[in-house]
This record gives sequence, structure tokens and C-alpha cells, in this order.
Amino acid sequence: MNMLQELDNILDNETIDTLFQPIVSLRDGLILGYEALSRGPKSSPLHNPEELFTFAEKCNRLWKLECICRKKAIERASSLGKDKYLFINVDPLVFKDTQYQKGVTKKSLSQFGISPESIIFEITERTCIKDYNSFKQAIENYYDEGYKIAIDDTGSGYSGLKTLSHIKPNYIKIDIDLIRDIHKDTFKQNLISSILLLANKENMEVIAEGVEVKEELITLMELGVHNAQGYYLKKPSVDLGTLDQSIISFICRYNEILHSQAFLSENHIGPIAQSLPAFESNTSCSDLKNFFDKYGISGACIVNKNVPIGLIMKHSLDSMLATQYGVAVFSKRPVDLIMDRNPLIVDYYSSVNLVSSSAMGRNEQNIYDFIIVTRNCEYYGIVSIKSLLQYSTALEKNYARELNPLTELPGNILIGKNIEVAINSDKINCILYFDLDNFKIYNDNYGFENGDKLLKFTSKILINTANSLTCCTKFIGHIGGDDFIMITDASIDECNSLCKCIIAEFDKSIHTFFSEEDVANGYIEGLDREGTKNKFEITSISIAGIYGNISAFDNIFDFSKSIASIKKEVKKLHHSNYLIQKI
Repeated sequence: MNMLQELDNILDNETIDTLFQPIVSLRDGLILGYEALSRGPKSSPLHNPEELFTFAEKCNRLWKLECICRKKAIERASSLGKDKYLFINVDPLVFKDTQYQKGVTKKSLSQFGISPESIIFEITERTCIKDYNSFKQAIENYYDEGYKIAIDDTGSGYSGLKTLSHIKPNYIKIDIDLIRDIHKDTFKQNLISSILLLANKENMEVIAEGVEVKEELITLMELGVHNAQGYYLKKPSVDLGTLDQSIISFICRYNEILHSQAFLSENHIGPIAQSLPAFESNTSCSDLKNFFDKYGISGACIVNKNVPIGLIMKHSLDSMLATQYGVAVFSKRPVDLIMDRNPLIVDYYSSVNLVSSSAMGRNEQNIYDFIIVTRNCEYYGIVSIKSLLQYSTALEKNYARELNPLTELPGNILIGKNIEVAINSDKINCILYFDLDNFKIYNDNYGFENGDKLLKFTSKILINTANSLTCCTKFIGHIGGDDFIMITDASIDECNSLCKCIIAEFDKSIHTFFSEEDVANGYIEGLDREGTKNKFEITSISIAGIYGNISAFDNIFDFSKSIASIKKEVKKLHHSNYLIQKI
């Protein structure tokens, strides 16, 4: 049997195997939906999906193959819950196939009782799209019929940005090549961060494909990626499988750590959300009009089983009803006909800074629209622009109060919070304590103004050196005087390198703060603590560190005693030096 006969045999007998791989929310470990993966028969030379679809396209049988794959996927997913999505792959070339027909998928969905709103079509970016006008029209037809759209393999295709700008999808799926070893590659991390910034501003969600190791998952969560799929989470299977409880527990536990980490210097949007009523999509425009007028509320979230699907603002509703025949046409009709289907929706734990940036990045006509807040993917409340700006202003004032006025680094309150976070988590951290040797003598000889300059110089070195740790979280605080602290989740090797770099930078420039005579002598003269005149070495920096699971300490006082003991040891070493103790 030749290959064409093999293909026709597969199509005639519909011998397509369907597997399902879950797509998981990285906010709570819940399954967002399942991607349907189609394969040829195991014994067939066309078992591989790439070979199968490439050959079908070559033989002008792509649409027929797509129809069978969709039908099989929908049939096998008939038990799909209403709160889950089914992701179905679509090759853009099918829209140019002479046999292409509209409405085929909807017929299959109706047969198995699945709503079009549960379907997300994945448009692969690997195929070059030549006719964007026809392609865009086909996609708009999908939107009109209630389907959602995802761009698949983003980062691997021919014209990804152009495709994104034409489609404006609901989901962006990041290609496996960008996810592989992302925990080791800062360029990939920066690239994903840029995609996330775009997605958050345009109310899209990002899905990372091909997560295969725990370190990749952790990095994606720290970057703020919304969803993921891959072998580490769950391999494809013939049924709509569930996740191992260990995976769900880890995602939830790690989110708790991320959300509580004060050294991210961010506050969550959730606490300022108002719990205003939400309305189902079949609510009439007149009922909403009466609600707005009666309670003086200027907007409402539209939901489907408590999941946000749109927003209606009072001024938009009033404008629509004020048009000629507006009351007659829309008064008794459902609000989903006129609602904004692409409002700004953010998670409870989204930072206020990120939400503010996303809100201000909207189109001018939408800039004052409400922001919808979800928790565990369900409607939680509404945030108005007024309350967001008021809270942001108060936040900045409060944060400024807790900064050291000289170096503008976080002071003791924020330092204490960050150490408590480290103690209450099971994450590996390194806490470094920095102390300038003979700083008091320097102040006595050169005056407080020069002493302040030396402290600013030190803080700048700490900040600049810490910024080289692009893969890691870090917090730098100024305890007061000549004492500083840094908290990071960098590896022990990176922490050792960090200390060496700080010492090298400090020692290279410290002489510029002293007179030529003192530099030539290698010391300065001054009174010691007993009031006796003595010689003191040029100011150096001592670094005491603790690396490991900081939860080994019962409280911040036990930690302080331990770090003070290490500092005492490192100061015995003379000159600039460091000592990191593992626990």
C-alpha cells in the first residue's frame, strides 16, 4: 500500500487516535482545559502527526483530516466539564482548502452537548500565513460563533507579531523551545517577561508548553506565567486525566511563598476590590439599566457560572439606549449583545503596579472602565480607576516612609518582614549581612557628610552587583549606619561570586574617599573606644552570610544571634572578607 492509499484508508475508516494533555493554571493548580492531540494509527507510517498533516495538505485532504480529528476529539471529550476548555489544533491552511466548510464543528458539538464557548482553537504559528485578510475573516467567524482563539507555538513561527496583531487571541502558547532550560537562560526569561507584559495589557493569558522539569515550572511561576502544560505536569493520555495531588500541592504552596514575599515590593490588587454584584449574560439591558440607576453604580461584571466573560459600563449602556430605536431594540435583549468582551481581568494576587500599568495601557475610550478581579479563576470583585489611583498613591507614601532617607533602601520594618518570610518558607535562601570596618573612625576624621557619601557608595555597589543575579529574587535593605542586608535565592556558588565581586568593587574605589597621606600610610589615626589614640586600617567591608533553609530558625531573634556570631568571626580576618555558613 502506498502512502496516498494509507492516508485515504485512515480517512475512510476514521482511524485517528486522540490523546488529551491537561493545561494547568499556575495560580492554583486547577486544570484549565485539555489539548486534543491527534495521531495516525500506531502501526501506520503516518502515525507521527507532523508527517500525517503535512502529507494530507500535500494531497489536498487537509480539511477532511481536520474534520475527522475534531469530530474524534469532541466525541472523546463528551464528559468535559462546563468549567473546562477543549483546545483543538487548527492549521491556517485549512481556510484555503477547497473543501473547507463553515459550521461543521458546531454540528459535532451539538451532537455531544458541548457549548462552543468551551472550545479554544489553537492556530499554529509554524505555517506561513500569506493571505491575512481571508485568514482574519475566518478567525472573526470563529469569534462570532462563540469560540475562543489561541496562538500556538509562539516564538517558533514565521511572523508571530503580525499574527498576534491580526488575531488578538485569548491565549498565547509559548513554544517548547523557549521553555526548555528557561531556568538557566536569562534571555529567554526576559523574552517571556516581555510577552507577559503585552498579554497582561491586552487581557490575554499565556500558556507555557513543554514543561519537563521542576526548575522550569518554578521559573515560570516566578515570572508570572498564567498556565502551563508538559510532561512534568502530566503526560498525554487517552482520557481526560487528573493531576497528581503532589503537583497541585506544590503549585499552591509555592504560590503562597511568592505571594507573601515582601521583597517583591508589591502589594496585591485583591484587597481593594469591591464585591459588587455580577450578572449572567442573559440579563436584559433594561434590568441592568434599572440596577445602575437605583444603586448609583457605574459598571458591572458579566459572568457565565461566576466566570467573568465581559463588562458593561453604565455610560456605554446609556449611550446604546439613547440611540434612535435603542430602547426598542435593546431594552429587552440580553446584555451580552453590547457588553465589552475584552475587559481587563486580573488575578487577586496581581501586583498593584502591574494592574496600574495594564489599566493605563488600554485604549483611551476604555481607560476609566472597571477592572475585574478573579480569585481561583472565578469572579471576586471590581476595582474602579479612582480607588486604584488612591490606593497606589497611599502605597507609595507608606513605602517611602519605610525607606532609609539616606540610601532610599528599605529600612528595618521591611527588613524584618523579609526575614520573617524567609523563616516561614521552606525555600532555600542566602541572607548576607554587610558591615563596614572602621567606619566610625572614618566619620570622626572626615566628617558625617563624607561618611554619608561612603554609605551611598556602598549601597550603589550592593544594588549594581545584585542586579547581575538576573535569574534570582533579591532584596537589599539598609539597617542603619554602616549595616546593610541582602536576601536572595541565588545558589551558593552565585552567592560566593557575589561576595567576591562586592569586595573587589569596594576595595577598588575605597581609596578615593581618603587623603593621599592616609592611602600612602595604609591607615588612619583616631581614638579607639577607650579613648586611646591608635592606628586603624583603611575602611573595608565584612560580609557574614547564612545559606540554606532559613526556616531552621524559630524566629528572627535566633537568626540575628546566629548572623552576629558569623559577623564576629569574619571581622577577625582583617581587610575586606566574607564568610558564608551553610545550615
